Amino acid sequence: MQTLRISRAFRVPRIPRTAAVGAFAVALVASGITATAAGGAASMVDLQFVNVSDWHAQLDPLVVGTTQIGGAAVLSTYFKQERQANPNTITLTAGDAYGASPPLSGFFNEVPAIRAMNLMGFNVDTFGNHNFDGGTAKLQQKVDLAEFPYVSANLTNRDANLTGVQDFVIIEVGGVKVGIVGITNPEAPTLVFPGNFGTIVPSDPVPAANKARAAAQRAGAKVVVAITHMGISGVDPATGLAFGPLIDFADTVGGFDVIFGDHTDFEYSGTHGKALVIENRSKGRTYARTKLAVDARNGRVAAKSVEFVTPLSAAVTPDPAVVAMVDSYRVQLAPILGIVVGSSSVAVPRTDSCGRADGRLCESLVGDVTTDAMRIRYGTDFAFTNSGGLRAALTCPAGGGGGGFCPVSTPPPFVITRGQVLSVLPFGNIAVTLTINGAEVKQMLENGVSAMPGANGKFAQVSGLCFSYNVAAAVGSRVTAVVRQAANGSCSGPAVDLTAASSYTVAINDFMATGGDGYPVVFGRSVTRELLHQVLADYVAANPGLAPTIQGRIACSGIGCPATLP
Repeated sequence: MQTLRISRAFRVPRIPRTAAVGAFAVALVASGITATAAGGAASMVDLQFVNVSDWHAQLDPLVVGTTQIGGAAVLSTYFKQERQANPNTITLTAGDAYGASPPLSGFFNEVPAIRAMNLMGFNVDTFGNHNFDGGTAKLQQKVDLAEFPYVSANLTNRDANLTGVQDFVIIEVGGVKVGIVGITNPEAPTLVFPGNFGTIVPSDPVPAANKARAAAQRAGAKVVVAITHMGISGVDPATGLAFGPLIDFADTVGGFDVIFGDHTDFEYSGTHGKALVIENRSKGRTYARTKLAVDARNGRVAAKSVEFVTPLSAAVTPDPAVVAMVDSYRVQLAPILGIVVGSSSVAVPRTDSCGRADGRLCESLVGDVTTDAMRIRYGTDFAFTNSGGLRAALTCPAGGGGGGFCPVSTPPPFVITRGQVLSVLPFGNIAVTLTINGAEVKQMLENGVSAMPGANGKFAQVSGLCFSYNVAAAVGSRVTAVVRQAANGSCSGPAVDLTAASSYTVAINDFMATGGDGYPVVFGRSVTRELLHQVLADYVAANPGLAPTIQGRIACSGIGCPATLP
């Protein structure tokens, strides 16, 4: 085992890639941590984890209402305070720490995100689908830049595509060896462009996790946790119980003390079997402080607890080293992305009409505006986009700043900058157009609601039509009615013929056209057009009186429908 001493800043030094076979064995040694009770009682160690979920390179604070929360420099200060209060602290995240990022990181191949994570003192990470947004070659660059290890135990052909990645690591704190097993969401290849995984194929998480956990225990781990890029999909309205891949995994896997979730922007804690299961809100809106009381002699966990912390920006002094690093990139982009392209008389949030912050349950204003821009640009009958491709509000916050390089303003009108448009559409997707029949229209809409009542990025935002679906019906047979939108945008047009005998023109994004999010593969029949963010920017510029409203384009019936806001 290679032993590394921890610095006062609690950053893990780089581990030579050739130093371990099968698993990294990292020992973070702190002196004077454990205490032995009188009479030879067991040495109890207060072990602590701090973790964020689905961070997505949120270098700047989030603006929630009028409150600023998180951001790399603020989180760095909070994490340092956690380590000062308890030196037996391990700092984790579980994939998608970058990808689908604001321009401040995305424009620079996510280098600012990795540099920030190094300064923030992360000890280990795993891979989510967005880590593969640029393919394996670009991911390798990020793995090499990171001063912490990556772990993922369920990636077949991993080592033929990536170097320096292991199934697990062992970190020793306070005399306790902690095994950390990584798990990538098994559907991840369907959430990125074809080919981005190389020859890597995610396998079933449960047997892979069990195998890695057993190997970690054989290597000396007394406490074993999993960092998984799987999350909560929702809460069953009938039972009040959470459901989703994280719950399924936790209920099936064995032998873990804590399971950290990710991926779905859901705050959750609960006990499943003997494991404490945790997921945070995304982008650093919360982080979890998880505590374990551990007998250092045998690894027995006597107590577990978790507290969710909202890292208020105003409550601490941002880490000056992180501020300086981030600002060095900000000054390069401000002259380009701070350009105002238009405005709206109303706010255009990512949050949908059901109050879901990531817009994956109901119609959203940013979805309406984006699909309207696509349909009108190309004169198609309909336009569809997946909600997972819409990553931010279109309009700037009044306080300015943020990933959109927004000026301070006094709305209305609500300012829209080029940077804010890019924050909405960070993937560099291209709009494509094609002709499909009515049966294919229904197939696309059915796919869009197939994960309901769970929130999912495949949920479709639409223009040119309105549709109704029964959430309680079988998947594939949920769409009950489709009508055209009338000229005034209302859902009062004629019925759409959903048979193969009909023909309609549609605009979608190239990710969907290539089968992303489970949509039918139609790219070979499509015509590629402009970059999607340029289509949206041009639409905003051409419509200075932009005033979108929720029009009822998507209507749910049946038990399990999400509640819409009044």
